Formats: sequence, C-alpha cells, structure tokens
Amino acid sequence: MNWLILSKMLGYLSLILGGSMTLSLPWAFAGVSQTSRFETRGFVGLTISILICVVLGLVLLWIGRRNKGNVLHKEALAIVGLGWFLAGGLGGLPFLLSGVERSPGVLMNPVDAFFESVSGFTTTGASVITDLENPQTLPRCVLFWRCFTHWLGGMGIVVLFVAILSNLGSSGKAIMQREVTGPINEAVRPRIRETASALWKIYTTLTIVLTLLFVIEGMSVYEALCHSFGTMATGGFSTNNRSAGGFDSVVIEMTMVLFMVLAGCNFSLFYMIYRRKRQAKAQAWYQRLLPLWNDIEFRTYLMIIVAATLLLVVNLYWTGIYTNPLEGLRHSLFMVVTIMTTTGFGTADFNQWSEFAKGLLLLLMFIGGCAGSTAGGLKVIRFVLFFKIMRLEVERSYLPNIVRTLRLGSQPVDNSLRHDVIVYFSLILFLFISGWMTLAAIEPDTQWLGRDGHHSAEKLLDCASAIAATLNNIGPGLGVLGPASTFAGFSIQGKLLLTIMMLLGRLELFAILVLFFPSFWED
Repeated sequence: MNWLILSKMLGYLSLILGGSMTLSLPWAFAGVSQTSRFETRGFVGLTISILICVVLGLVLLWIGRRNKGNVLHKEALAIVGLGWFLAGGLGGLPFLLSGVERSPGVLMNPVDAFFESVSGFTTTGASVITDLENPQTLPRCVLFWRCFTHWLGGMGIVVLFVAILSNLGSSGKAIMQREVTGPINEAVRPRIRETASALWKIYTTLTIVLTLLFVIEGMSVYEALCHSFGTMATGGFSTNNRSAGGFDSVVIEMTMVLFMVLAGCNFSLFYMIYRRKRQAKAQAWYQRLLPLWNDIEFRTYLMIIVAATLLLVVNLYWTGIYTNPLEGLRHSLFMVVTIMTTTGFGTADFNQWSEFAKGLLLLLMFIGGCAGSTAGGLKVIRFVLFFKIMRLEVERSYLPNIVRTLRLGSQPVDNSLRHDVIVYFSLILFLFISGWMTLAAIEPDTQWLGRDGHHSAEKLLDCASAIAATLNNIGPGLGVLGPASTFAGFSIQGKLLLTIMMLLGRLELFAILVLFFPSFWED
C-alpha cells in the first residue's frame, strides 16, 4: 500500500469537505428573520468544523508531499473506502459542535452524529433527529448542511474529487471505477476528468432547474434548495417533520416524482444524449433521446414503476385505504417512485397500508434504481441479468448440449460479468441475513415489550426492515421505522452496525469489505 499517496488524496478530500461546509454559513444570517436571532451555535460549530477539515487536510498533504507514484487498484479501493469514512466523520462535526439535539433535551453523541452524516453522504436519509422544525434544537445552517451532504454524496464526493483535480490522469479512472455504482460502467471513458466534469454539470443543471420549479410552486428558496438536494441525490432529508407531505401539494409531489425518476436513471445515458446533441445538431429531439429507449435497463425500470403503481392503486382501493382512485394513484405513484429510487420522501404512512402493499414496497427497496444513478438498491440491470442467467441455466438442465450466449439487447455479456452478478446477489443475501440476525441479537428487547410484558414478535420484522432500509440506502422502513419514525430508539452498537450497512450499500460492498482484510494493507 502506498501510504503517501493515500495521505495526499485524503488530504485533498478533507479540504473539499471543508470548502463545502462554507456554503452553509450564510444560512446562520438568513435564519434571523425566522428565529429573531443570529444562529451563534450553528455558525460557531460550522466554523470550527471547517477549520478542523482544513488543518487535517493540510497535515495529510504535508505527509504525502514526497509521493511520486500513481494510484493503483489497491490505492483506489482504499481512497474510496477510507474517503467515505473520513467524510462521515468530518461531516458529523457540525452536529456535535453546534449542540444539535437528537430529541428535546437530548444532545447528539458522536455515534449519532456519525450516523446522521453517513446517512446524508450515502443518500440513505435515515435519521436520529425527531424535530427538524425547531431552530432552537437544530439551527437552520446545520440543517442546510445536513441536506447538502445528500447532494455531495449523490453523484459521489469522490467523483467530484476526480472532476476537480486535473493531475490524476489514469489514476482518476481507477478511482471512478470503484465509486460509480452498477455492474456496467458506461460513464468511465478514456478522458476520465472530462467525463466526471460532464456528469457533475448534468447533475448541477438538473438541481438548479428543480430548485427554480420548487420556488415557482411556492417553496421558499431555503426549502427549494434543501428538497432539490434530497430529490436529485435520491436521499430524502427534508426540512419538515412530515417530509414531502408537509407541503400537501399535488404539483410539488408530481415534480418530485419526475425528478426522482430522472435521478434513478443511469447518468451516463444523459451524457450520451448530451454528446449526441453536440455531434448531430440536425437530428430531431426524439432521435437524440434514442439512447434512453434503446437501453434495456431504462425500459425495465419504467415498466416496474408502472406495474407496481397499478398494483398498489388496485390493492389500496380494494382494501378501502383510499376510496378515491385518484387519491390512491397520487400516493401510490409517489411511494413507488420514492422507494424504488431509494429516495425515502414520504406523503403517507404506508405502515397503515395492507400487508401486500408493504411487501411490495419491501421488494422495491431491494430492486432500486439504475446502474450509474444516484439511487441505491441492487440495481435494475442486475435483476435483468440475473433472470437471464436463471433462464439459461434452466434451459441447460433439459438441453445440456445447447450453447447460448448471454446477451443484453444485441450485445454479448462477458462471463466475468455473469460471475460478478451471482457473487453480488450472494453477498447481499449473506449480509442481509447476518446483519438482520446480528441486529436482533445486540438490540435490547425492552423497546419491543408488549402491554402484557412479553416480547413482541415484531422485533424480527423491525430489525429486518432496518437492515433492508440501510443496506439499500432508502431510509424509512416498516414497523417502528415507518415514514413518521426515526432511528433514535436503536442502541449505540445498533447504530454503528446500521452505519456500516449504509456504507456497504452505497459503495456496493467491495470498497468497504476489503478494508477489513489484513492482507489488503500489505505492500
């Protein structure tokens, strides 16, 4: 392991994080009209956090100043894995140093702050804070930083890191291959810095457009920015205790739905459309959109959203949850999109829905969005490949001499990718079951005691839901973790386990798992 280059890259990352925090400082002044006072605690907490980031960054750069090597495969994994732990730790400083209260009268401890920060950067949206609307317990400038962590983590702080630094060369490609999610990485191209910059430009442009739309639809600039960060990053942090339901606006909800769907798409497709527009200006607009429709993952992604929404509408009408079909369609569409894209905004408490509806949403949690998107989950393309692989295996059982090539559309799929998909599914299943059992074992039974003094059988379901919600970077779950609840009730050891699950899900396992192998750190 080249420790000098590792120190140098993490130093740059610390400086980027410190610089990002400065954008939250003005809201300590902007909040005066709402709170009738300057947010001293928030401003001081953020300022000290910025200084810590800068000092740490400069120290790490000084340590790595003599490095002359390149980022190789090992170093790329270490930079990405340790970079996210570093971001989680530094990003949690404003919560601690500003004296943010987890619940009225209860200050956040270091584990709470780390959990909240990692949840933001991984775009999970799980929270331990019970009251978001009281500036006395949560300053507006710190609340803004909380939402901004979503936006930084959505496209990936490491991708931003690659886009900013011009001296990485081929090293940037090695880093981005570990950062961009999904088994098929269309975004990684020979001119890696140009690609990273283009992806961030697309991401920023969509965020600006969405912010303007939210302002036109009645949000304040502050609310529009915070909810744009959560929507485009598919994160789900809100400024309202009732999340998106606090606005009670069909227009705002449908705007969120549209941009959540876009955020759940493979961003490299947008990049291809952008390049197509520059190279063939004479083409009609619908011809430029062909890369979207020709992509089997995108088509499958839309079909799952439509099918799941229709199933929910029928079920919720049949069970009497919504007697008005249009009202059922409104909430069904929103919840299907927010869960499948792993955003986690809420307009309704789906804990009150039927068991079929909750089971369907649980399934969508695992499917997730498209590869190369800001969404979590296993990714649609992996499910497409998995079912194609299963079909070929079943066919081989009765036609053993037939040799068929696994294809995506007209393109043959390499056997190594076939192997990766099976391994990934197996690892996810193993981590889900082991995490579920571990959480059930380490969590005290007291919060699941029934009225008769006996343990409730719901503990197993709640623990399974917590692992599914964090491993797939969703946020809300079932039972005690519904849209109206938080993770505040979990123990310190439980929160640490769930934090690791968030990182594993965001970085698709390997960049985190390798950190626990002693042989990984050997020269």
